[in-house]
Amino acid sequence: MNRIKILSRHLSSSSSSTQKKPVILILGAGRGIGGNVANLFAANGYHAVLCRRSDQSTLDTQVSNIKQNGGDASGFLLDATSENAIEDLINTVEKDIGEIDVAVYNLGAQIGTRSLEDTSLQTFELGWKMGCQGLFRLAKSICPLMEARRKGTLLVTSATSAVRGNAGQHSHAAAMGGRRMLCQTLNAEYAPRNIHVSHIVVDGAVDAPDTLGKMLGDNFESYKTFKGEDGLLEPSSIAETYWHLHSQHRSAWTFEIDLRSYTDNAWFNSPVNMGKKF
Repeated sequence: MNRIKILSRHLSSSSSSTQKKPVILILGAGRGIGGNVANLFAANGYHAVLCRRSDQSTLDTQVSNIKQNGGDASGFLLDATSENAIEDLINTVEKDIGEIDVAVYNLGAQIGTRSLEDTSLQTFELGWKMGCQGLFRLAKSICPLMEARRKGTLLVTSATSAVRGNAGQHSHAAAMGGRRMLCQTLNAEYAPRNIHVSHIVVDGAVDAPDTLGKMLGDNFESYKTFKGEDGLLEPSSIAETYWHLHSQHRSAWTFEIDLRSYTDNAWFNSPVNMGKKF
């Protein structure tokens, strides 16, 4: 179990009460989309299991904040590209916390804009592992459990690259395009078995310090100013869509939805990026 660092002190003191709650497992629970989804589901009676690759201190704070607001949460540090890491995590959660009712795959696969010449095989493969293989491993482990319980929700965060490939995005577009197709095949197989699979295309920049903030560094605040009020997707508002998707009646399930700020052009109305810098 050395692939997963369990923050055991974050487990609720009453295991019996925790096990009565449905569990939402979030792979990629930073301070953007994943963390806000955890907050919202915890506020609505779920035990939120937050998983992120690094930064134990921030993970500690995220879990503590949920508890201070009356919710239940646990935190795990997880390298999702490591062999058996996802599979071991699911076994641990099902055994020690409770049945996973909702799984969220929110891992990014962006490795930056790189020409084909500058994209190594190792870099391309890493993007694929995070973008596509990790989702396959999650589904391979969780869907049979959900099928046995005859219910479940799998929510998958995606990006513009899933539907349009731009210059310099060889790794990301291939990974996210594969993610989208995998969601389609999972939906085709498991929707009739009462498992809701939904592919969420985030078609714009998200106001997230752990992703966009790190990418832009000192330029993050100036970029937010440039985009204007509500010009970036707000993670707490995105989380409301995840809750809505999970709560949908199965006679009207949404498979794919795309989200963007009101100021952004949709991907299908935007000029194709031929590698020019913004």
